[in-house]
Order: sequence, then C-alpha cells, then structure tokens
Amino acid sequence: MKKIVSLVLIACMLFAFAGCSSSDKPVLTVALSPDFAPMEFVDISKTGQDQYVGFDVTLANFIADELGMELKIEPMSFSACQVAVETKSVDMAISGFSWTEERAANYNLSDYYYAGDNETEQVIITSKANEGKLVSASDYSGLKVGAQAASLQLDLCKSQLPSDCEIVEIVDLTTALLMLKSGDIDALAVATGNAEVLISNNSEDVALSGFVFEVDPKYTANVILLNKEDNELLAQVNEILAKAYEAGYYDVWYEEALALAEGENAADVAYDDEGNVVEG
Repeated sequence: MKKIVSLVLIACMLFAFAGCSSSDKPVLTVALSPDFAPMEFVDISKTGQDQYVGFDVTLANFIADELGMELKIEPMSFSACQVAVETKSVDMAISGFSWTEERAANYNLSDYYYAGDNETEQVIITSKANEGKLVSASDYSGLKVGAQAASLQLDLCKSQLPSDCEIVEIVDLTTALLMLKSGDIDALAVATGNAEVLISNNSEDVALSGFVFEVDPKYTANVILLNKEDNELLAQVNEILAKAYEAGYYDVWYEEALALAEGENAADVAYDDEGNVVEG
C-alpha cells in the first residue's frame, strides 16, 4: 500500500514539475489601443493574441523575450491604457505615447524609442474635398477638429488652433475616422505615420489638409508608460530599448508594420473605456 501511495506521490510531483516547464513563463501584461496603425492594430486573418500586430506589438514581444516572460496583450481604449498603468492592472502600456509633462508627473516613462517617422510630424487630415485647403491655423476658425482623448494631438489642437475652433475629443480613432467621413467633424489631428495609413486605406475620402503642427523635439519620439513604483522594471526596459536601438531594429520594425498596415487584413479595432469593442 505504501508503495502505491509513493508512486502516486511521485506521479503527482512529475506532473507538477511538468507544469513548470519552459512554456509556463511569468506573464508580462501590456496595455495597448489597437486603433492606431502602424503602431498597433489588428490582423483580421488571425485570432487571439496573434491578431495584435504593429510596431508597438513587435516591441512588446521583444521586451517580453528579453525579460524571459510571456507577453499578454490587454486591448483597451487609449485613455484606459493610462488608467490601467496607474492602478497596476497591467505592467506597462505601449501604445504610441508621446512624452508630455503630465505623463512625466504621473508615470515612470521609459527612454525614447523611435518608430520611423510616425511621431516626427503631427498633422491634420480632412475630407478629400478640402485636400490642401486648410494650411494655416486661421483656416480652422469656426471648424470642428477631432483629436483622440488624452493624446498629444489634443494638446496641440488646444494650443495652436484658433479659440473659435471647436476641438472634439474622441475616445478612439476608428470612431474619429467615421466622423470625418460622415462630416460630423471637419478635420482630424493625427501623427504623420497614422495619417499615411488612414489616407492609403481611405484615399477616396481622406487627404492631408496641408497643416503641420509646430512640435517640440521632445515630443517626436515615443515612450512606454510604467507605474511610478516600478523603478526596477523601468531600468530593465531602458536597457532593452538601448539594445534594440543599437541593433538597428526600429527602422526594420517600422517598415514591416507600415507594409502590414496597408494590407487587406489590417484593421483598426477600437475599445471604449469599459473594454468593449466599438462597432464601426
């Protein structure tokens, strides 16, 4: 009887050790808003975690691999990503974030990483009929200009467009694009890389307005958001970013993401602040 019990115990122990195999890694949870191609979006030909693609997803995978962890993407709205970091419901948020004074005060911000020309310029897109016709700030007097809530673009609109221009805060860019195409807003502020993808995929309806924001160099790259208490993880992330930069990965990742974003399987999928998919 004792021998049988011992065998059972050994079997249970072996099973337990099997559960701790190399596939049973600690999990790195990363929040992102997959409505911002080429940084983060969805490949509709895939399911589960594999459906999330783009520059930031590649970066997140690289960080997880370097940390020896398994990546878990938590899709949510852009503003919810920031709340999730504050409440420590995720380890970090990687979602095309620019450095801002407010974020620096509320989060641990990583060193800069560089996603091609995505953040080099901040522009305004408009309807095809207004292509190249809204080139100066004064041209937006009396117009409705959309910008994603809690974004750098929203701050730029408020500081550089006329006081009688109505700035419309929109939770997600999928909804913002629909509002632009339907005429509910006259224009939409976005990063250059995002503008390229939106125009490429909606060339009959959307075009560049001709206006370019004045942007301080400190806003022309991206940062990762971590909780203020996570100093050790911040140091690890910065070491990994330096490794990616020195290896020349950023340009390769961006070109791959841009090509994928212009493919037939690419889709911007938006989430509201409650984590529900926004139906387009």
